Amino acid sequence: MQDLPLTERPAELTERADAAGNRRRILAAAAGLFAQRDPEQVSMNDVACAAGVGMGTMYRRFGDRAGLTFALLGERHRAFQDELLRGAPPLGPGAPPRERLHAFGRRSLELLDGDARLLAAAGAQGSSTLGGPNVSYRVHLTLLLREAAPAIDAEYAAETLLAAFDPRLHLHLRHERGFSLRRIQDGWCVLCDGWLAAEGAGGAGT
Repeated sequence: MQDLPLTERPAELTERADAAGNRRRILAAAAGLFAQRDPEQVSMNDVACAAGVGMGTMYRRFGDRAGLTFALLGERHRAFQDELLRGAPPLGPGAPPRERLHAFGRRSLELLDGDARLLAAAGAQGSSTLGGPNVSYRVHLTLLLREAAPAIDAEYAAETLLAAFDPRLHLHLRHERGFSLRRIQDGWCVLCDGWLAAEGAGGAGT
């Protein structure tokens, strides 16, 4: 069994004390500004001014606003990944793969419900520096799908299930269509079960 690749360890574990202090101030300032107004209306300069650092420090540390956003969200996703690897079942090891898949989808959508505006703002910037948490979650989904239904095209199935975590789609469903979080979570589990049911309907794609 392969290991789920974790996001990078926090930079402050290896950097100088002053650089770590700057990083903490920047992330705290960004969190405060994002909570006050639409993240798309918050610029790197706004965050730099609130944190009391120069723009050079901002770009060296985070590259762009998307990088800043993912750094802000990174700690939460590292904790989630730790639950996937070492937590209690069904989210963690020890439960049947179908139960783990459902738990993963429900928890991922719960996290997305709080992060969607930030992630949508980051995606709108077209960042080339970070791919977001789905890079590692893709591996986790694929492994569980292969375990639950060896005959399906697990890689393609994982891509279709990850597509449901698109932040702009989530915002549309929640705030324009009025879907409840529970409805979206239940729908994701039905999609997942559809793939597992395909196990008996034919082999994997070529």
